[in-house]
Amino acid sequence: METKNYNEHIRPADRIATVQEYYFSTKGKEVARMNAEGKNVISLAIGSPDMPPSKETIDVLCENAKLDNAHGYQPTVGIPELRKAMAGFYKRWYGVDLNPDTEIQPLIGSKEGILHVTLALCNVGDKVLVPNPGYPTYTSLNRILGTQILNYDLLEEKGWQPDFEQLEAMNLDGVKIMWTNYPNMPTGGRATRKLYEQLVDFARRHDIVIVNDNPYSFILNEGEHLSILQVPGAKECCIEFNSMSKSHNMPGWRVGLLATNATFVKWILRIKSNIDSGTFRPLQLAAAQAYSNSDEWHTESNVRLYKSRRKIAEEIMTTLGCTFDSQQQGMFLWGKIPESYADVEELTERVLHEARVFITPGFIFGSNGKRYIRISLCAKNEQMEEALKRIKQVFG
Repeated sequence: METKNYNEHIRPADRIATVQEYYFSTKGKEVARMNAEGKNVISLAIGSPDMPPSKETIDVLCENAKLDNAHGYQPTVGIPELRKAMAGFYKRWYGVDLNPDTEIQPLIGSKEGILHVTLALCNVGDKVLVPNPGYPTYTSLNRILGTQILNYDLLEEKGWQPDFEQLEAMNLDGVKIMWTNYPNMPTGGRATRKLYEQLVDFARRHDIVIVNDNPYSFILNEGEHLSILQVPGAKECCIEFNSMSKSHNMPGWRVGLLATNATFVKWILRIKSNIDSGTFRPLQLAAAQAYSNSDEWHTESNVRLYKSRRKIAEEIMTTLGCTFDSQQQGMFLWGKIPESYADVEELTERVLHEARVFITPGFIFGSNGKRYIRISLCAKNEQMEEALKRIKQVFG
């Protein structure tokens, strides 16, 4: 009996052609096949914290999930307890005053925030400034949404900070958003007060909204915690994302926030409220609890733990012949490959298939990352030591 293919004339939307499957999704399938063959690949690629949240956080989630009345739809704006905790977090760590009722919007992670902010501020054809190298989602979501992407360079010799002379020389007509991310991912470049002041000045003079992604300011940071909102007047022209994924060991919980002026929050809420139906109430209450974690918890989880792993990552970099800035922050180590390699994949593929260690090639973050690799610190010390041992056997 002849069968018909009833969808042979159906075609996807044009936007599908503008993006590819996320690198870690496709490469993850290859790694999964290798593991199925018994090769036991150690992943030092993805920045997914491997330690749990604080005990108090988990206790609040479990206690509230048992309540009969805890399982209904929740307001998109977030419950008052969570918004107040978020405002308290910004006051405690950054010294920034935020009105919890009007200047904060809880998010289901920063990826969601990139989508909602772009939809709220940009029309099809508007321009956005995207860093090169930078978080791939800034590029992919803007392609999907039909904005024009203008890349601006981040270079090692400038500390991975924007070149404002280059920016001023660009045609900025029609630019609505500039995406920034400090401490920087993937490069580990540090934020400075001067950088944030320059960004706010640039935004005000050109009527551009700076959206600063700030999830890494607690990782390997024993000094001052910086926020672009510390700059006077920043709230008028800046939006800042902050995520619990990295700083509170909660990547799978999908809780983050954006902070800005009340007008921007209203615009973004119009979009968000038509897309989701709020976050599980016990999860919001647990997140509110997590924001009150002690200073010692933050020091142990975000500094001491990652410092011990960072030492191993630096030894891996050295074994591979890569150079790196020892002052970089965040939960990754970014290093430049030796000139002897034709391209970065020549190195990363050898590391994967001969040493059975998965590390990230820098080209996925943009052309300025094409001769760099990134090592994640989100693996137990024992796994990182084993990765180092395997790499030494191949490259030592």
